[in-house]
Amino acid sequence: MNDRMRRVNGVLRETIAEEVRDLKDPRIGFVTITGVEAAPDLRNAKVYYSVLGDEETAVETAKALERAAPHIQEGIGSQVRLKYMPKLRFVVDPSIAQGALIDELLANKERSEHEPPGSS
Repeated sequence: MNDRMRRVNGVLRETIAEEVRDLKDPRIGFVTITGVEAAPDLRNAKVYYSVLGDEETAVETAKALERAAPHIQEGIGSQVRLKYMPKLRFVVDPSIAQGALIDELLANKERSEHEPPGSS
């Protein structure tokens, strides 16, 4: 990825985060925009996010973000000058779940190392 795309993705991430914060939809949980990956032609962009809460909160947040995408795109258009305004697609950031899994595996390994032999 070149420097220009890295800067565009950064600006989009910050702007989208602001727009999501300003949404008044009660179905949207505590969301963090973790990254944006815009296509080189700027026609589409994947918006990676994490949401704090249970599975139901995550599902409701995903639906609400998809419905709010046109409004968020409009907000971006008023703040950022781009040749094309990318169509946003919200995707749960897999690195958050992967990090939690790694933490759990390390904690289990540490516990098993501290157990006396034969105590299972």
